[in-house]
Amino acid sequence: MKVTNNTILLTGGTSGIGYELVRRFYELGNRLIVVSSDPGKLTNLRSQFPDIDTIPCNLADATQVKALIRQCLEDYPDINVLINNAGVQYPYDWQTESDGYQKISNEITINLTSPLQLAYGLLPVLLKHPEAALVTVSSGLIYAPKKSAPVYCGTKAAIHTTTKALRYQLAKTGINVFEIIPALVDTPMTAGRGKGKITPQQLVDEFIRHFRKNHFESRIGKTKLLRLLQRLSPALADRLMKNG
Repeated sequence: MKVTNNTILLTGGTSGIGYELVRRFYELGNRLIVVSSDPGKLTNLRSQFPDIDTIPCNLADATQVKALIRQCLEDYPDINVLINNAGVQYPYDWQTESDGYQKISNEITINLTSPLQLAYGLLPVLLKHPEAALVTVSSGLIYAPKKSAPVYCGTKAAIHTTTKALRYQLAKTGINVFEIIPALVDTPMTAGRGKGKITPQQLVDEFIRHFRKNHFESRIGKTKLLRLLQRLSPALADRLMKNG
């Protein structure tokens, strides 16, 4: 994949991994349309990267997601890269959580349903290009889940499997299907959790190398070792990760 002169729709671009993706692809000379649920953060992002376009959208709201798709089809027919980066994680115990219905719904909708609907809805514009890309972001937790975030782990496992199946479906088109599989990254979502985090800069450096080479599964950081361990000793991988 080329890394310049693309038109990129990116969700969750105001902090963490998404912000670094915006920064790097902006510097490389791409047109960016950035989506976030927080209009204030989008305004701040535009002050730093004045040539980007921004669209406020709550990805937990199906009506807003469909409106986002319609707007992109009408206003941005040149989109050739979709990066589904937005995600949420709510660590909680089902035995004591009082707001479980809403948290379960939000995690599934933001992490799984909305990314798939965006990919499906924007497929007509992606298919028009001789070279296009669909990028999802999963997690090293696809290999071994942790007990504190069962729904998050489930959605990331599902996005991993769906991404692989879509890669098979789209193999004879110009759409390259990528998956970023990160280890624990130092972002606002992971504040106060875990040790040995990698930075968003490290993640994006490695992903862009993979993107250039059409290396479709981008295992970053310790996920390379975790995948190997899961294949050699699934029980050990589970023991190491379950309290993560």
